[in-house]
Amino acid sequence: MKSVTENDEVCTTQRAAEILGVSVSSVQQLVESGAIDAWKTRGGHRRIPMTAVLAYKGHAGGTTPAAPTAPAPRRPGREQATILVVEDNPMQRTLYQKHLGAWNLPAQLVFCENGYQALLEVARRQPDIVVTDIVMDGIDGYELLNTIVNDPQLRPMHIAIVSALGEADLDARGGLPPGVVFFSKPVNYDELRGYLRAGCAQFVRAAK
Repeated sequence: MKSVTENDEVCTTQRAAEILGVSVSSVQQLVESGAIDAWKTRGGHRRIPMTAVLAYKGHAGGTTPAAPTAPAPRRPGREQATILVVEDNPMQRTLYQKHLGAWNLPAQLVFCENGYQALLEVARRQPDIVVTDIVMDGIDGYELLNTIVNDPQLRPMHIAIVSALGEADLDARGGLPPGVVFFSKPVNYDELRGYLRAGCAQFVRAAK
């Protein structure tokens, strides 16, 4: 892999966020996780090679979500909620697509196969409900969760964690923030359907 040097054409974190269509804190998260190469000046300012930003944009955009891929910025008066499902296991993701697609939820469904893609979709769509796995390569569910909860540019969302981890494992990782719902694996789809229907119903009431 090409090394990052000060001779590369570089951009600031703010500029990288504009190119990727995400928040500054999301770019910082991507850099810290190693998803985007960067270096710091002697004064401590982060500089990101333009080639690294464009390469990441192309890589993240190369996956194929099951839901429509056209940009979907939040607009007043939306008639449907947006549900974002993040699952890196192809078989489990297919099961989500099958079940959620059959439930006739009044929502747009977006499926991501990794945390990197999910960060972009969260910033672009600002979904109403996020359902995510915890254990994933790269940016895992906890990092995604912390980014959503701590980013002041994002509005509040309903968040559900789905994982085979037990209570002790969750506590060892710092537990879950208030309001985050936990579903254990194997997934109880009846419970998940009830949770999603309740979230969609709340969206409809708030939109009236």
